[in-house]
Amino acid sequence: MLQPKAAIFDAYGTLLDVHAAVGRHAARLRERAGAVSALWRAKQIEWSWILSATGAYEPFWALTEKALDHALAVHGPADPAMRAGLLAAYRELDAYPEAAPMLSRLRAMGIPAAILSNGSPDMLAASVAAGGLGPLLDDVLSVHPLRCFKPDPRVYALATARFGCQPHEVAFVSSNPWDAYGAQRFGFRVFWVNRSGGPAEYWLDQTAVMLPDLASLPERLA
Repeated sequence: MLQPKAAIFDAYGTLLDVHAAVGRHAARLRERAGAVSALWRAKQIEWSWILSATGAYEPFWALTEKALDHALAVHGPADPAMRAGLLAAYRELDAYPEAAPMLSRLRAMGIPAAILSNGSPDMLAASVAAGGLGPLLDDVLSVHPLRCFKPDPRVYALATARFGCQPHEVAFVSSNPWDAYGAQRFGFRVFWVNRSGGPAEYWLDQTAVMLPDLASLPERLA
């Protein structure tokens, strides 16, 4: 296949480790750490879907705060200092170790790379800077101006408008199966990063290229 005109990446869970924030406070959360992190992420995403489906909108950072409050209320205790520390850590999530080398290789190949994310512009800027990814990206696109979330097709259209190309000329990379499915329906060439090795969802085993991580992506796009 022809080399894509742009490689577009989801941020949270794809380039950035969404569980890194809780990981930094695992000693304090102890046996509750995994459950807090999983519920925080699940509610963050679920509420974005419900808002979009009902025509409502709140910035993703507001959803991130509210989802954490819910997770801490369920698993307790709702410690204000813990809450503040977790939110501060979420603004500076770790990038996956192979993310920067992979983006460097794409740059050497002449393939523009950008983030397309539900994240609010300020939280994306903070995490991209913390992960050292800024110099390797051509743009960071947020849903915020549209006031809707993925998988609304208008979100994916931000990428084609930015790079002046057709959907089939875009390589879209996400670890979130629902996001990968939405991108595939839009017409992108989709790469699903299945880090957990779990079973395929949304027929992605038939419609997307499945990768265990980001390391081999440049070879797939050459």
